[in-house]
Amino acid sequence: MRDFHRPGRSAAVAAEAMAATSHPLATLTALDVLRSGGNAVDAAVAAAAVLCVAEPHMTGVGGDCFVLYSPKGGKPIALNGSGRAPMKAEVGWYVERGFQAIPIESPHAVTVPGAVDAWFTLLEDHGTRDMAELLKPAIRAAEEGVFITPRVAFDFGLATRPTKDPHTARIYLPSGRLPGFGDRLRLPALAETLRRIAREGRRGFYEGPVAADIVRRLNELGGLHTLEDFAAQRSEYVEPISARYREHEIFECPPNGQGLAALMILRTLEGYELGRHRYSEADRIHILAEATKAAYRARDAFFGDPRQIRVPVEKFLSDAYTQSVLRRIDLAKASEPVLWDEPEHKDTIYLTIVDRDRNAVSFINSLFHDFGCGITAPESGVLLHSRGSMFRTIPGHPNAIAPGKRPLHTIIPAMLAKDGRAVMPFGVMGGNYQACGHATVISRLLDEGLDPQEIAEAPRSFAFDGLLQLEATISEEVAADLARRGHKIDRPAKPLGGCQAIYIDHRRGVLIGGSEPRKDGLALGY
Repeated sequence: MRDFHRPGRSAAVAAEAMAATSHPLATLTALDVLRSGGNAVDAAVAAAAVLCVAEPHMTGVGGDCFVLYSPKGGKPIALNGSGRAPMKAEVGWYVERGFQAIPIESPHAVTVPGAVDAWFTLLEDHGTRDMAELLKPAIRAAEEGVFITPRVAFDFGLATRPTKDPHTARIYLPSGRLPGFGDRLRLPALAETLRRIAREGRRGFYEGPVAADIVRRLNELGGLHTLEDFAAQRSEYVEPISARYREHEIFECPPNGQGLAALMILRTLEGYELGRHRYSEADRIHILAEATKAAYRARDAFFGDPRQIRVPVEKFLSDAYTQSVLRRIDLAKASEPVLWDEPEHKDTIYLTIVDRDRNAVSFINSLFHDFGCGITAPESGVLLHSRGSMFRTIPGHPNAIAPGKRPLHTIIPAMLAKDGRAVMPFGVMGGNYQACGHATVISRLLDEGLDPQEIAEAPRSFAFDGLLQLEATISEEVAADLARRGHKIDRPAKPLGGCQAIYIDHRRGVLIGGSEPRKDGLALGY
């Protein structure tokens, strides 16, 4: 139970169904679908489409998507909706031209967007409503406009990428600047594209005028994409991976995502009795930091597309590997930092929904960097993601760019289960932070007994790229303690990540939801 003397919000509580998203319009859209008889998948697709309009710098039809879906609370199904590199994208082509990395603001950062195909796949296999019906709220929002909420305005104020592409600037800077708090943003070209998708189905995006518009723009800028690359895009059902923690099981999507890193961190944390009072706040942050660094070392060296390389999942989740990590952790001293040689990225939406039949969906959709690569297809209004910037241009590297290959992804949905039943779909926005964030959520729940809203509001830390990032709510006394252990302390200007979660109390028949206070959204149920 939260401290009512302190600012904050109460957890949402409901019996029938619940949605938690990062924007009020998306949460209300999901609730409308649920109250009219739609299921969790229907509501998730409708809400995700609205977020493409309400938070266009975070997500869009030009992005990628991953989903964990638990039918009636059973074992989760994983859907990989990430896109592939063009079939002409040979690593040697980039080496010959002197590419040391894939530039974010370039057509080479664009793999074929996978989100729309993922929506159709999920809806056709597990939904109950027609796509045309579910896209109506997003079409209306794009045509009539949405009012800019405080966190969106904050992010817009820091963004520079939209100014660099003339078509993006024309759409998002109609008066010479990005809209501010309370301003209205209209996206008529995107509204027409959504209408086409509603009318023509999957082909409305991956074939015909929309695909031609995207490919033409990318080719103008030097991209290697073809119409055949777009027509070939398909999502893929994959077997979830999992690990146990405190008598629960946590499910993640397998690589090419970083969910494996979250499980590796949790396996390490389980070696400590964090539910007891023997550890101080500084101790907990230090242990999490060391577990995170160990997992991210492995992630950066070994994770990639399992269709083209072998990722040793079983080894990384084995007792022997976990014990080797635990032996190297010194409570009094920070280990060597893990340095990251790629640009940082934090821009994603995550939503979760549980319906009256206890179907539970954990759903994440992303453009990767803010406003993706910054390139917009001029006629369709499709803003394109930058996920291909995660590829390496090093021949033989597990994440080296290759024809039809999917890059390492940071976006990861998750599902907590106990005794064979889903008990909490959850996720954390925030690029690289997400794997650390997943472990933090589970430890807050199972070690500290916090409810989903308390978890979302709790202070966050993240050991990344040689720094230990501490949010402002972590005291200077704790920061000084951690500095004495050898951590280089950083106070980030932007808050770390964003969380949505819905706990399913099967015994009492109640749903308890939390939504990220660092964003504009909320959890609501009925």
